[in-house]
Amino acid sequence: MWDLEGREVECWKGQRTIRISDLGITRDGKQLITVCKETTILLFGWESQSEKLIEEGQNIVSFALSEDSKFLLVSLSNQEIHLWNIEGAIKLVAKFKGHKHSRFVLKSCFGGLDQAFIASGSEDSQVYIWHRISGELVFTLSGHSGAVNCVSWNPTNPHMLASASDDRTIRIWGINRVSLDHDDRHSNGVHYCNGGT
Repeated sequence: MWDLEGREVECWKGQRTIRISDLGITRDGKQLITVCKETTILLFGWESQSEKLIEEGQNIVSFALSEDSKFLLVSLSNQEIHLWNIEGAIKLVAKFKGHKHSRFVLKSCFGGLDQAFIASGSEDSQVYIWHRISGELVFTLSGHSGAVNCVSWNPTNPHMLASASDDRTIRIWGINRVSLDHDDRHSNGVHYCNGGT
């Protein structure tokens, strides 16, 4: 790890650091999170020098950390996204399914009001949005013509989502209100996500 002047601050070596494919740091800077093996995430506590592991049964593609650094969203190669509570004892909280994934790196994210939703790209050119608590797939957004590799919710506007695709476009979605009973799950129009249940 380097400071902003380019000086090495910390060098982390060990048998688990064969290849780091994703990396994150909690907001308070107290934990470093890495995908250190194909199926393992390492949570390293800087102050305590402690290590916690999340072992998955499938290859880990990527992960996203919640804004409060209490939850980790892990995208897997078997077309599942796992939500882990990493505060205290590590616990699997939910699984999200429905998106298509076989060969590309797909990034998922937390978002919406109070981060009440999970969004992910998909190899079928769609953006998938699930309700974080219920796990229900609430919307599939159509509009891209290639695999959607990355999605990102605007950190200051919970009603705006961006998606990036192999079709060489970035789409900005205005998302204002989701009715969980909504029948039309495919649209290019404006959708609404307010975090309500």
